This record gives sequence, C-alpha cells and structure tokens, in this order.
Amino acid sequence: MANLSIIDKLKRSKILDLLQEGKRIDDRALDEPRPLVIDIGVIPHANGSARVRLGDTEIVSGIKVQPDRPFPDMGDKGIFMCTAEILPLAHPSAETGPPQPDVIELARVVDRGIRESGMIDLSQFVLEKDKSVIGLFADSVVTDHDGNLFDACSYASVAAIITSKIPKWEMKDDIPVLIENQESDAPITTIPISVTMGRIGEFIIVDPNIDEWGCLDARITITTNSDGNIVALQKGGSDGFTLEQLVKCSELSITIGKKIREIVKQATEGGK
Repeated sequence: MANLSIIDKLKRSKILDLLQEGKRIDDRALDEPRPLVIDIGVIPHANGSARVRLGDTEIVSGIKVQPDRPFPDMGDKGIFMCTAEILPLAHPSAETGPPQPDVIELARVVDRGIRESGMIDLSQFVLEKDKSVIGLFADSVVTDHDGNLFDACSYASVAAIITSKIPKWEMKDDIPVLIENQESDAPITTIPISVTMGRIGEFIIVDPNIDEWGCLDARITITTNSDGNIVALQKGGSDGFTLEQLVKCSELSITIGKKIREIVKQATEGGK
C-alpha cells in the first residue's frame, strides 16, 4: 500500500472498522459488486460501442474495424488491440499528456483478458495470409472514475465487441477493397468476464470503489471464460495474498463472473 495522508489513514481506519462488522462504506456486502448498467450503440458511427456504469464509474468503449497488415509471426490471424484513456474530467488525479503507468496497465489487463480467452476467432479475419487481415481495435474512455476501472473497462469492451458489425473486404490486385452494404457479426467464441478483488488487512472485497481502492494492500483481477475457466490474472499492489485468499478470489471470480456474464448477455442480445 502506498504512503497515506492523515485523511487517508482516517478513511482506512473507518473502512477497516466497518469490515470488522462485515460492512462496507457504501453498504455493500464484502462479496457484492456495484450495480452494473450497460447501454449499447452509444457511438453511431463506430463499428460497435457500449457505455458501462459500474456504480459511479462510467466508461465508453468504441470499436474500429479496418484492414491492416498482420503481425510478422501471426500471418494467419487478424489483429486485436485495446487502448484506454482517462479524461481529465473523470477524476482530479487524471492528467493530460502521455499515458500514465496505471492507464497502460488498464489497457493491457483488459486486452489480455479478452485475447487469452480467445473471445474473437481471429482466424476468420484473414483476407490474404501473411499479407492482409482485418484489425479490430477497442478504444475505451473513462468519463467518471469511482474505482475499479479494470472491470468497467473490460465489460464495456466486451459488450462493444459482441455487438460490433464487421464490414466485408475482398482482395483485388493485392489491395483490400470494401464491399458496400455487406457486414457480419463478430466471430465470438466466448464471453470473458473479469472480477477485481482487493485485500484490506485480512479482508477480501469485490469491486472496490474509489475510497476502498486507495486503501488496498493488494488487488487481483481474474478473468474467466463462458465455461468458468480462468484465462487471465493480474496482481497489483505492494503486498500479497495467502494461498487461502487466492483460492477464495478464484472461487469468487467464477461465481460472480457467471452473474455478470448474464447481465452482459441480456444487454447485448438486442444489439446484434
């Protein structure tokens, strides 16, 4: 845990006192995520888009699909990439300029969870092997930061990808040419869901809000696929977890992930 100011220490003391009673500062249970609301199609000219509200954290994700050159070692697969940005208006700590380390980590954690789950069948994005493929880029913008950007950004990106439309191109003289008025759904194989948990003292809490986030001793983000298998994991913070705590976090990621996945499914069914 980072060095705390006097106010932060008082806040941590209050949070710990509540945790001792099995309570949290916003009246949630320790294993209860904040309410999740997903709106799709919020960016009309994007290939796919979604806005997520996880409590008071709000993120908008947009999808851009375009032809691109494949990576040198992946000529038989398309390209997928995530980026993230925190707007200065989202939180007093947000800064303009080059991405800060926490923003870089945010994009990488979201990217890894989606990529390692195999959510998108990138083999269907090949126009001509080793020469031209389709690239799908998920760009997320944080408009209100009230804690746990990892999950909110992941849910927004996943919902936007599920509802995205993929234009069709054909190769002519080694150049991809767009075929007008032809598009298809994204080739989705699974729905990855991340669940972020934090440790304050001996207590494990799910989906920390901004006040709890500043008091964490350690955090962990675990992503599962539709089969309930763990596909990605990211640990943060200066402290660690016991084996028993890690097992508990793994179990929580599966049970809570299943519930969140149903919310994502319901929100995206009408947008396909």
